[in-house]
Amino acid sequence: MIYSSLKDKSLVELNGLLKEKKVLLFELKAKLKTMQLTNTSELRVAKKDLARIQTAITAVKAN
Repeated sequence: MIYSSLKDKSLVELNGLLKEKKVLLFELKAKLKTMQLTNTSELRVAKKDLARIQTAITAVKAN
C-alpha cells in the first residue's frame, strides 16, 4: 500500500480501511500464536499499512 494512493481518499474510506487492517492484524497474530503463520513478514507489512492509514487520517483531519 502506497501513501500517495491513500491521501486522495475520504475520511470514511480511510476509516473502513483501518478497520479491515486491524482485523487482518488480529487474525495474523492469532495464526502466529497457534503456529499456523508461515510467512511472518506479513505481520510487519500489516503494521506498516496501519501506520500509513493512520497518518493519512491525521492529514485529512488537519485540513
